[in-house]
Amino acid sequence: MPTLTARAAKTALAAALTAAAIAVPQTARAADNPYERGPAPTQQSIEALRGPFATSQTSVSSLGVTGFGGGTIYYPTSTAEGTFGAVAVAPGYTADQTSMAWLGPRLASQGFVIFTIDTLTRLDQPDSRARQLEAALDYLTQRSTVRTRIDTTRLGVMGHSMGGGGTLEAAEDRPQLQAAIPLTPWDLQKNFSDVRVPTMVIGAQADTVAPVATHSQPFYESIPAASEKAYLELAGASHFAPNTSNTTIAKYSISWLKRYIDNDTRYDQFLCPAPSRDLTISEYRDTCPNS
Repeated sequence: MPTLTARAAKTALAAALTAAAIAVPQTARAADNPYERGPAPTQQSIEALRGPFATSQTSVSSLGVTGFGGGTIYYPTSTAEGTFGAVAVAPGYTADQTSMAWLGPRLASQGFVIFTIDTLTRLDQPDSRARQLEAALDYLTQRSTVRTRIDTTRLGVMGHSMGGGGTLEAAEDRPQLQAAIPLTPWDLQKNFSDVRVPTMVIGAQADTVAPVATHSQPFYESIPAASEKAYLELAGASHFAPNTSNTTIAKYSISWLKRYIDNDTRYDQFLCPAPSRDLTISEYRDTCPNS
């Protein structure tokens, strides 16, 4: 009996040590990244119309802001898990914030504060839209009613068409940004070798307004590989694909923003290895994040 008791004690001790060894890396991992928000992702969760966070929205009048034209803020209603990263989203030429409205609740429900903005005029060029995206981020983090929900060190920009060009120029101007996603971007400037912000360029295979051969692809190629970058081309899609709900745009935007704004390596699985070409993706290139 003493021998059995000693063996049982050793077994119990070994089990306790094993459990502790398993628990320590998990604790350390959580401590290493205090920005993780929400449950572990799955293919289904990043393709869903809504993520795990309940959201609300608030309108911002153009009369109460300077440097841009107002807009709508979408945000998670609970801060139980902490503050969130924030992203300003610009529309394209002649368009307003409603053209990008579908992105607001979809991205906010994944754990971000999203600000879809109106521009000063519908004819503003990319350099102006870049400054307006920056002004919107400044308003969002300094004066907005949701500013206490935002971690000001974790910001990003997105935009469509000329708003996409503005996204690239804002990333060039503010290297402290954590992520940029230009959507079927248009810009007369072709060289973005000064961009240091992790950038995912999303082009459209059938784009005749900003053909990928003269816009999205050169933009992507000019960004240094050391900055972390990706190029996703939507199969058979037109220039206006970002203006309506699009699962491919959503799932990879979520993954990119989570990976770089939240430093959440749980999303690496959707970016590296690179997604295969399929019915929705005609081409995908990247630097394989942090490989």
